[in-house]
Amino acid sequence: GGSVKTRKMPEGEKMRQCKQEEEQQQKEEEQEGLIEFYGSYQELFQFFCSNTTIHGAIRLVCSKKNKMKTAFWSVLFFLTFGLMYWQFGILYREYFSYPVNLNLNLNSDRLTFPAVTLCTLNPYRYSAIRKKLDELDQITHQTLLDLYDYNMSLARSDWSTPSTRKRSSRSLLHHVQRHPLRRQKRDNLVNLPENSPSVDKNDWKIGFVLCSENNKDCFHQAYSSGVDAVREWYSFHYINILAQMPDAKALDESDFENFIYACRFNEATCDKANYTHFHHPLYGNCYTFNDNSSSLWTSSLPGINNGLSLVVRTEQNDFIPLLSTVTGARVMVHDQNEPAFMDDGGFNVRPGIETSISMRKEMTVRLGGSYSDCTEDGSDVPVQNLYSSRYTEQVCIRSCFQLNMVERCGCAYYFYPLPAGAEYCDYTKHMAWGYCYYKLLAEFKADVLGCFHKCRKPCKMTEYQLSAGYSRWPSAVSEDWVFYMLSQQNKYNITSKRNGVAKVNIFFEEWNYKTNGESPAFTVVTLLSQLGNQWSLWFGSSVLSVMELAELILDFIAITFILALRWFRSRQQLSPAGLPPSSHDNTAFQDEAAALGAPHRFTVEAVVTMLPSYNSLELRGPSRAGEVGHE
Repeated sequence: GGSVKTRKMPEGEKMRQCKQEEEQQQKEEEQEGLIEFYGSYQELFQFFCSNTTIHGAIRLVCSKKNKMKTAFWSVLFFLTFGLMYWQFGILYREYFSYPVNLNLNLNSDRLTFPAVTLCTLNPYRYSAIRKKLDELDQITHQTLLDLYDYNMSLARSDWSTPSTRKRSSRSLLHHVQRHPLRRQKRDNLVNLPENSPSVDKNDWKIGFVLCSENNKDCFHQAYSSGVDAVREWYSFHYINILAQMPDAKALDESDFENFIYACRFNEATCDKANYTHFHHPLYGNCYTFNDNSSSLWTSSLPGINNGLSLVVRTEQNDFIPLLSTVTGARVMVHDQNEPAFMDDGGFNVRPGIETSISMRKEMTVRLGGSYSDCTEDGSDVPVQNLYSSRYTEQVCIRSCFQLNMVERCGCAYYFYPLPAGAEYCDYTKHMAWGYCYYKLLAEFKADVLGCFHKCRKPCKMTEYQLSAGYSRWPSAVSEDWVFYMLSQQNKYNITSKRNGVAKVNIFFEEWNYKTNGESPAFTVVTLLSQLGNQWSLWFGSSVLSVMELAELILDFIAITFILALRWFRSRQQLSPAGLPPSSHDNTAFQDEAAALGAPHRFTVEAVVTMLPSYNSLELRGPSRAGEVGHE
C-alpha cells in the first residue's frame, strides 16, 4: 500500500501537465515547416484546382456540390487535355522528321572555269599490243563469216598468212573458244528445229557463253542487237589483251597536235601546261583542260568569246572498227579534282559541226546530321576511295564495285583503279573471271551488293547545267580557205574534209550562278512557339501555368512515396518478428518477476494497468481516492 502512494500524482498537477503538452503540440502543428506535403490526394487536388491559373480547373471545385456539373467539367477538362497533347504529338513528330527549307540564292561573281575533258572516240592501237589486236581481228573476221556470212574488209595483208594463223591458234584462239560468239533462238522458238521454215534469221539472239572454272555452270550473255553483241564480245577480249600488259595504262602515245588543231581560252592560246592526258580503253586518247589547281582559268565575262574554243580532228586514224562505231569526239564538263566519267556525263560532238555549249553553274549545299543522309568528305562512308580525287557518289559506287570484284573474283576490273595488292583480270591467269564479272554485274545493278545504299551524296556539290547549239562548220562558202589554212598549219591532208574536223565552244551563259541551300524548317524555338500556341489555345495559360502543373506532378509523387513508406513500416511492425506482446499474454512478465523475486500480482497490475483519460480522471477521482484510502 505504501509503494502505491509514493507513485500517486495530484490531480491538478496532472491536468496542468496535459494541457501544456496539448498546447505545445498545437503550436508545433501551427508552425510552418520548410518542406510540407499534403495529408491526402483530395487535399492536394483541391488546393491545385482552387489556386491554379489554368482555365477551367476551378470549376472542378466550385461545382462539387452539383455532381452533374462536376462530371461535365471533369470530362471537358480531361478531353481538352487529350486534344492538346494530341496536337503536341503532331508537333513533335514534325520536329523529329527534321524538315528543311530550300533557300535559293543568286550570286554574281567572277567564275572559275570548270575542267573540260575531250576524247577522240578512237581507241588507239598501242604498238606494244598491235600484234595481239591483229590476231583478235582475224578471229573476229572468221566468226562474222561463220555467223552472218559477212566478209569483213581487212586492212592488213599479213592477217591471212599461215604464220599469223598458227600464232593466233597458239595464243588467243584457245581463250576465244572458251567464250565463243553464238546465236541462240528466242524464248518462244526454243522448241523448233534450226532448219524449220518458221525460224528466220531475225528470230535469233546473239551473245557469248561464259562458264565457271570447272564448267559446271554456264550462262549465255545474249543481246537483242547483233551490233551490241559483237562489240561487247570484242571489248571483252580487248580488255584481256590490255590487262596482259603490266604498264598499259602508263603508255603515252598521245599526239596532241594531230587531234587538237586550235585551242583558245579568253582569246589567249592554250599550251601544254593547260591540259593533262590519259587513255580510255573505249574512248581513246583523252585530254583534260584546266585541271591544274595551281593556275585555274577564270571567266571575267560571259559569252562565246570568253570561254574555251577548240578545233579538233575527228578522222578515224588507225582505229579499231569493232570497238568504236561512232565518229567525232566526246566532251564532258566537270569540276576540278573529280574524275571524268565519260560514260555518265559526256556527250558526242559531231564532225563538220560547230557545237556551242553554254553552261550555268549550280551549287548545292545540304544539311548533314539528322536532316539528310549526306556526307561531308566521305570519311564516314564504309567504302574505300580508290580514286586519287575527292569524294563523289560515282567515285564511291565504282570503288564499291571494284572492291567486291576483287573479293569475289580474285582480280580487278580493268576500267577501274587497281586496289592495293590486287591485279587486273586476265583469262590467262583468271580463267573464269568473265563468268564471275557478269554475275557480279547483275547483282550490282539489282543493288544486291548494297553499293547504292552505302554510297551517299556529298553535302556540297557543284554541277553545270549544259545546253548545246549546233551549226554547220565550216560553211559552204568558207570551207575552202579554212581547210587550206589547216593543211598549211596542221598538215591537214585527209580526203573526207567534211567528216574530218569539228569545232567546240564552251562558255558561261551568264555571270550569275545559283546556290541551293538548306536550312532547318523546324527549330527548337519554333517547336516551343508552337507548343505555347497550343497551350494558350486550349487552356489560355502561360509558362508559369506549366510550372504549376509540374509542381502538381512532383507533389503527387512525393505523397505517393510517403504513403508507401508508411505502409511499408506498418507492415514491418505487424510482422511476427516485431509484434509486441499482448495484454492478455502475461507469461513473459511473470517469468521476469519470478526471476527478480517480486510479488506476481502487484508487478503485473503495475505494468498492465492503463491510465484513464482526462474526463474519466475527473469523474472517478473521489471514488478512486476512497478506494485507496480504504485499502
